[in-house]
Amino acid sequence: MQLDWERIRLPADTIRLTTIDAHAAGEPLRIVTAGLPELVGHTMLERRRFMRDHFDYIRRALMWEPRGHYNMYGCVITPPVSAEADLGVLFMHNEGYSTMCGHGVIALVTVLVESGAVKGNDHHASVTLDTPAGLVHATADIEQGHVTRVSFRNVPSFVYRRDLVIDVPGYGQVTCDIAWGGAFYAVLPAAQLGLRVEPTQTAALVAAGEAIKQAVNAVLPVQHPYEPDLSFLYGTILTDNAEDPTHHSRNICVFANAEVDRSPTGTGVSARLAIHYARGEIELDQTIAVESILGRRSIFSGRVVAQTQIGSYPAIIPEVSGRAFITGRSEFVIDPRDPLGEGFLVDQVMM
Repeated sequence: MQLDWERIRLPADTIRLTTIDAHAAGEPLRIVTAGLPELVGHTMLERRRFMRDHFDYIRRALMWEPRGHYNMYGCVITPPVSAEADLGVLFMHNEGYSTMCGHGVIALVTVLVESGAVKGNDHHASVTLDTPAGLVHATADIEQGHVTRVSFRNVPSFVYRRDLVIDVPGYGQVTCDIAWGGAFYAVLPAAQLGLRVEPTQTAALVAAGEAIKQAVNAVLPVQHPYEPDLSFLYGTILTDNAEDPTHHSRNICVFANAEVDRSPTGTGVSARLAIHYARGEIELDQTIAVESILGRRSIFSGRVVAQTQIGSYPAIIPEVSGRAFITGRSEFVIDPRDPLGEGFLVDQVMM
């Protein structure tokens, strides 16, 4: 039996969206390649607000069921807003829009280079991205036409609050650090909660991560030094020993609306680098390998390449590296006759 897509007749006002999908260390990235109207705004934060206010149904349609799932992740490419950048990018998830995304940069740059959208030489290609959090510089290593690694120098990252003691209902008193790596995170060892960062404990880790985020928000509303739109706690990172003893550690990041990052989280690794450096646990230019909840198969490496200052906060320039793979391409349609066409999440009874 042969199915012929061209014979399918859809209404004239059907919305058509094409995408390329990839993953970095296990975390998906669905890249919108066509079908989204132009986003208005002179800055990436303005375009982020415009997308949220006018085209959020497209985010829901691509991230939520029936085309996506609760832990889906994606991005939209835009023209640049700064003279240094090659393009702009907005990242999206189950709840809304990220301010920056490390795994997304790694996956996007891989697709840009392997699709020929970005040119390099036989060994390297460079891409500079405008993100809502700031300018990000990425470099792809190339062998025989394939991207073998992407490294990016992230926005300046800093420790916002060290040793914050909070009371978490159901868990008692815990101590965490709050740090910025393109987004704000609460970071602490999973052992404080009696947990291990293992797939079998995912549900318990998610519950703990959400409870910690709520507890932090109750006592410490975070404020970015420059941008009010960046002033929110994005997620919780719970750390543990690495599966591979030659690696530094592993962690799980619970972000947005209880979403679980399958990768080690690029912005999270940046925040952790800021914490470890401030505590004297790593040195300038020392590379560490961080696993995700998937263990030794899912790794980002990171290092501190320079010191800087953000407002009153001592900060670092982190570099994070990882690998991504293309998983497919799609043409999605939003049929105006479909009552569930703009997406839903059974977990949250959202329709």
